[in-house]
Amino acid sequence: MKHVSHWIDGSPTGPGDRVAELFDPANGQVSGHVTLATREDVDAAVEAAARAFPAWRDASLARRAQILFRFRESLDAHRDELAALITAEHGKVRGDALGEVARGIEVVEFACGIPHLLKGGFSENVSTRVDSYSIRQPLGVVAGITPFNFPAMVPMWMFPVAVACGNTFVLKPSEKDPSASLLMAELWRRAGLPDGVFNVVQGDGAAAGRLLEHPDVKAVSFVGSTPVARHVYATGTAHGKRVQALGGAKNHMLVLPDADLDLAADAAVSAGFGSAGERCMAISVVLAVDPIGDELVRKIVNRVAGLTVGPGDDPDAQMGPLVTAAHRDRVASYLDLGVEEGATLVVDGRKTPIRGGGERGFWLGPTVLDHVPPGSRVHREEIFGPVLSIVRVRSYEEGLALINGGEYGNGTAIFTNDGGAARRFQNEVEVGMVGVNVPIPVPMAYYSFGGWKASLFGDTHVHGTEGVHFYTRGKVVTSRWLDPSHGGVNLGFPTST
Repeated sequence: MKHVSHWIDGSPTGPGDRVAELFDPANGQVSGHVTLATREDVDAAVEAAARAFPAWRDASLARRAQILFRFRESLDAHRDELAALITAEHGKVRGDALGEVARGIEVVEFACGIPHLLKGGFSENVSTRVDSYSIRQPLGVVAGITPFNFPAMVPMWMFPVAVACGNTFVLKPSEKDPSASLLMAELWRRAGLPDGVFNVVQGDGAAAGRLLEHPDVKAVSFVGSTPVARHVYATGTAHGKRVQALGGAKNHMLVLPDADLDLAADAAVSAGFGSAGERCMAISVVLAVDPIGDELVRKIVNRVAGLTVGPGDDPDAQMGPLVTAAHRDRVASYLDLGVEEGATLVVDGRKTPIRGGGERGFWLGPTVLDHVPPGSRVHREEIFGPVLSIVRVRSYEEGLALINGGEYGNGTAIFTNDGGAARRFQNEVEVGMVGVNVPIPVPMAYYSFGGWKASLFGDTHVHGTEGVHFYTRGKVVTSRWLDPSHGGVNLGFPTST
């Protein structure tokens, strides 16, 4: 059995006294163990990052970019290995795991442009012989606390930008699927990143809590459920840190009567059941505007019937298991709850056949609940699994009101062939990321990811230009030089050093 531990100051550490079991979600078997960090382990990682910070802060932008380019190439060369680790510990199918890696690499590619992204402004002669200019400088030691559902992509939303900006980083990944973090640490080492610039501490809430209170950690980025995000934001800011905490979601897809229903049904199934619904950008509610509900549900059910559920390493499987038995049981409990609340269970994922058996794995097949009452728990609460709820609404206005009246504001989509309706929707909906005939509107790396309302605590979104601003602070310099000086003669071609 494998044993996963920390990565501190450029190398892996040995096993510790506190451990947790790792599982293969496809068969329910224990596949290894992970060391859970103590307070001393976290302190050691932060101290290593603090020691590395002065030299890394002073490293030229050219050197940082060169290391990032090498890291990107190494990631690309090892994407199959990284995807295999994700499949083994999270359970998602190989194609989905490869897609996760690809979207993470996009952020690394964005961060490779750090020399341009950190350019400031300059104003000559703001007063007589006085110039002013702006610069952005790194914060110091920063940390990322990331969830189980994207063990490679979500960390790569954070650390490439943070490191490119001149910070040093401590990653606390989910203890449910920790191996991807160590492979990425090793690839950083091979790319030439100095020891201590990137560190990993495995662990549970105790490790996260220590990072939130540690006086040398200047900023924390978090992705997870809303109750925990709220706690992370309150705790981190109370300890004087800059915090961005991305919480949960309940994403609605509004389907208007003029929409292409085949396209809408394809989108609902793809966005509802990809990665077994364990995505904060999954579509979990379809708002069907009268009179298309019956026809749309028939099309969705027909597509669900054609899905293949099986182990992630099965090339024919389209959806894998859920990450843990406890999470599977929690998600499955919403099926009976939905019926109790008045919904119709038209597809019961508990009866889905699993390729290769699956009796001992953490399985729940695609589930469809129709006629879900607006405002019911199944409609309101984040289920985070393969449960698609159909809510019937009478009009665009009624659907919009349900979206805007919800607790969350992460992602949403509208399906229509009416450009005016789409434009009105993108203007009126109170959600941070909007898709028009696109069911999962995750922005490209050069834009920023994040929602509204209880889906985000903090002032900035992840990656993109907002990520650069989160990991730096601005400074304005006003200067006057009374006696110009001259250097020596050098006929060589100027280069960056």
